[in-house]
Amino acid sequence: MNKYIEATQNGLVHTYNQFPIVLEKGEGVYLYDTEGKKYLDFAAGYAVSSLGYGNQELNDALKAQIDQLFHTSNLYYHTTCGKAAEDLKRVTGMDRIFFTNSGGEAVEGTLKAARKYAYKRKTGRYEFIAMKESFHGRSFGAVSVTGHDAYREPFEPLVPGVSFAEYNNLESVKALVTDKTCAIILEPLQGEGGINVASEEFMKGIRKLCDEEGILMICDEVQCGMGRTGSMFAWQSYGIKPDIMSMAKAIGSGIPVGAFAMTEEVAQYSLEPGDHGTTYGGNPLACTAVSKTVEIFERENLVSHVQEIGAYLSEQLDILVQESDCVTARKGKGLMQGIQVTKPTGEIANAALQEGLLVIGAGADVIRFVPPLIIEKEHVDEMIEKLKKVL
Repeated sequence: MNKYIEATQNGLVHTYNQFPIVLEKGEGVYLYDTEGKKYLDFAAGYAVSSLGYGNQELNDALKAQIDQLFHTSNLYYHTTCGKAAEDLKRVTGMDRIFFTNSGGEAVEGTLKAARKYAYKRKTGRYEFIAMKESFHGRSFGAVSVTGHDAYREPFEPLVPGVSFAEYNNLESVKALVTDKTCAIILEPLQGEGGINVASEEFMKGIRKLCDEEGILMICDEVQCGMGRTGSMFAWQSYGIKPDIMSMAKAIGSGIPVGAFAMTEEVAQYSLEPGDHGTTYGGNPLACTAVSKTVEIFERENLVSHVQEIGAYLSEQLDILVQESDCVTARKGKGLMQGIQVTKPTGEIANAALQEGLLVIGAGADVIRFVPPLIIEKEHVDEMIEKLKKVL
């Protein structure tokens, strides 16, 4: 056994299903292990490493910030937080930003903001409607709105007042609405649930229902946000706007950072000083990563690049569906896609590892492709070639 793996297994609580390799460095869209083997990365650390590895501009900005200041606590203003908030306001179109350390924390914040809004408006509402097959994180609040029994059952009883509707079935959502419904939370594109894309009818229907019933709409964009689907945030392609949203992963290009955002209307009747906080959230290093990521995204027009390469990936995966007996369908959009397979996903991912390809599963029968957003067509071709050998 590799000495690094052995040391990790002996020292940490075993809660991750880790692959038997030890990664040492990255460059562009490739990772390298301690033995020097090269891997084409179509996982991007669960859709996190949007700019790939070794982006010199990002690295230089982070190094400069480390030399200047990287922690103050949230009791004090600092120069980077306000800029990062303005950058995220610009690309999201939302009005207020709260920085966290992770996606799970961001989701937790959206739930508290919705509950506080109902409290201050004296509506008496406290219940949430979430979606089956959803995934929102592993804290108690986030698990409570996650629509997978396997994630929920070991930790019950969870936060009360949560019911689950069928994704892309508006009537099933309407059937759960009561005078106690506080908010409806959903992912515009479900990741862990199997790469399920919300229909335009469903998203617009949820928005209309929320408006009519006085319910808040929460979009969880932790995985599908920040350019991955071909728009800066997935909800923007539907012609609607949520009241509250969460984001994380790609907004920091690998530096741990999350955020939740809300409209001014929600902010005026929501969280106040003391309601919510975080010691490390919005620290100067994380905010530098956010601002530099947004700057590169806008300057390089990465969203258009994702649209182009995403279309090419779709074409190649569609061909794979036609040619391979064990691939039954393609799912997703942009550079958040998957193939439905009849073979065990774990076996496919492990076999791909031997071929120098990193992929991950999604749901019970989907192989997920969430590469760095800087990939080119040649990388799609290389991935398809490796995947065909595996399949």
